[in-house]
Amino acid sequence: MKSNPGFYRNFNLKKAVKLIRQSLKEDIGKGDVTSELLISKDSVSNAEIIVKENGIAAGLNIFCMVFHLTDKNVKAGFNLKEGDRFRKNTVIGYVKGKTTSLLKCERVALNILQRMCGIATNADRMVRLLNNEKIKIIDTRKTTPNFRLFEKLAVKIGGAENHRSGLYDMVLIKDNHIEACGGIENTLRMIDKSDKFKNLKKEIEVKNLKELETVLNSGTKKIHRIMLDNFSLKDVISAAEMNQGRYEIEVSGGINESNIRNYRKLSGINYISMGSLTHSSKSLDISFNFIT
Repeated sequence: MKSNPGFYRNFNLKKAVKLIRQSLKEDIGKGDVTSELLISKDSVSNAEIIVKENGIAAGLNIFCMVFHLTDKNVKAGFNLKEGDRFRKNTVIGYVKGKTTSLLKCERVALNILQRMCGIATNADRMVRLLNNEKIKIIDTRKTTPNFRLFEKLAVKIGGAENHRSGLYDMVLIKDNHIEACGGIENTLRMIDKSDKFKNLKKEIEVKNLKELETVLNSGTKKIHRIMLDNFSLKDVISAAEMNQGRYEIEVSGGINESNIRNYRKLSGINYISMGSLTHSSKSLDISFNFIT
């Protein structure tokens, strides 16, 4: 199989193995009773992977891992690499091994492959629509429970970037934090007084230009990025002018396939975060067919 190791740099392989094993256990349970009823233990089969729509290849290595964790003698591979484009009705890969092993793994492997290809395809589409290398499209934490590792990998393969992985690797002060702290001014004072988490980047969300002005006037050096939450395009432009490059600027909320082109020529914007990269991506139609 062709591969691109760059996408898997810093990938948590141990966690991936654990998640795959959990998924297999969920599906197989006490055993594949249909295969036990009908299929000889000595039976060997070949299968091909066929894509039914255009898209971006993602999760190829994960797909193969599903089979290898079940039966190390199964051979699985693809004739393209992560991030490659494919055309509908194309055979992109193969699997060969014990028939019972293939049947045990087929659904879990396909679910992961279809989901990851769908997310990568969506991310690729957003990046191409924006068509501005100075603005990075990033994902959010709006992911499927226990599938974030794979979904965020798919985002990267599709050409977008990852935001924080979870609550533990970046300080992101959102509206509910600000409300709980008694307002944005008090929140900023608390941040400046604290020496905790010096090694982590810190971001604060603002919901209007007035709150942005409060952050800018505070002169805080402990904030690295400001998130403009649900700002109109007009206010995004004003915010960038007010900021004058002092902080990284992230635009979030309400940006989708129909309006992302409007942000193409903006300056002073570093990131556009889109929950839809993961929560609204459609799994691609991919088949796993036995062949004789």
